[in-house]
Amino acid sequence: MPKEWTKASLAKTIDHTLLKATATADQVRELCAEARKFGFASVCVNPVWVPLCAKELAGSPVLVCTVVGFPLGASVTSIKESEAKLAIAQGAGEVDMVINLGAAKSGDWKAVEEDIRAVVRAANGTLVKVIIETCYLSDAEKVKACEAAAKAGARFVKTSTGFGTGGATAEDVKLMKKTVGGFGLLVKASGGVRSYHDAILMLDAGADRIGASSGVAIVSELPE
Repeated sequence: MPKEWTKASLAKTIDHTLLKATATADQVRELCAEARKFGFASVCVNPVWVPLCAKELAGSPVLVCTVVGFPLGASVTSIKESEAKLAIAQGAGEVDMVINLGAAKSGDWKAVEEDIRAVVRAANGTLVKVIIETCYLSDAEKVKACEAAAKAGARFVKTSTGFGTGGATAEDVKLMKKTVGGFGLLVKASGGVRSYHDAILMLDAGADRIGASSGVAIVSELPE
């Protein structure tokens, strides 16, 4: 990652996010307009908004990212597969899926891996990020979850949904980067990244992408 950030280079690391249940169509349109203006990597929205975002961002390099099995990860695998397929058909260019957290806490890593692999296959080449929800996992479980994502063919591991009991920490990002770096996977830090300082902390720790609802504020804080 570049050491000297510009507004443009920093913006390209950010998934500009709006995942509130109460988000309105006008708010989603505004999100897309901001993403176009600042050049964010993507907008990250709930599946219901994918068609609108695809329309609003047509002709733009900004991708539409959506979530699968969100936020609990407790949907059956076939539903996660169907969610991913439909979202991609409607214009999603990236998919952020939540792992089967119950299986992870039960130590059933085969089930965790198979759940991820099914979504990766359903995505059929579309980039998949795997949300491991670090706030609920021990360090050993975080490593196991990252390894499962790598074995299943995902491209990213991601810290958090933003709906759990905690968000991204630099320590978790470092651990995840150490675990998946050798597999060629990338790391997304999300949950509680609200300022320029927060974003740089995560990027310096090894994050390749930031998930934040405060993307405009983060980029606007960058010293000239």
